[in-house]
Amino acid sequence: MAEDLLIASGNKDEQYRSLLPQIKALVEGETDLVANLANIAAALKEQFDFFWVGFYLVKNDELVLGPFQGPVACTRIARGKGVCGAAREQSKTLIVPDVEAFPGHISCNSLSKSEIVVPLIRAGEVWAVLDVDSEYLAHFDSTDQKHLEEIVGLIQ
Repeated sequence: MAEDLLIASGNKDEQYRSLLPQIKALVEGETDLVANLANIAAALKEQFDFFWVGFYLVKNDELVLGPFQGPVACTRIARGKGVCGAAREQSKTLIVPDVEAFPGHISCNSLSKSEIVVPLIRAGEVWAVLDVDSEYLAHFDSTDQKHLEEIVGLIQ
């Protein structure tokens, strides 16, 4: 198991390509879900210095806060509410360049300006979402989507 993270420089794609095998090494052979989610959140926060990165898990038809890195966050999100709830409802990644323009946005922290939410799907059902926030407008794009979808694909 890798315990040190090599922080890569270069463009966003190069940084993700450097990070992916490191995340794979962190989760490979580890069966504890919380440990894996925590390490993934920490690795993403460390590499990219995102404002907030973490997971919400589906429990009793709500999204409930799981492992994360960043300021305190909303604890529960109802189905279909906010960006996280919408990504869950639609079963697809949502990229929001300006969270203030997103209908029904839930502001857990006013410093968050843009967001990407990637659903984790098993047997056709969303069981969690990866939520990443930035304090910059239009911070996320198709490069983030491609690589974050690949990263969540490593979670068993």
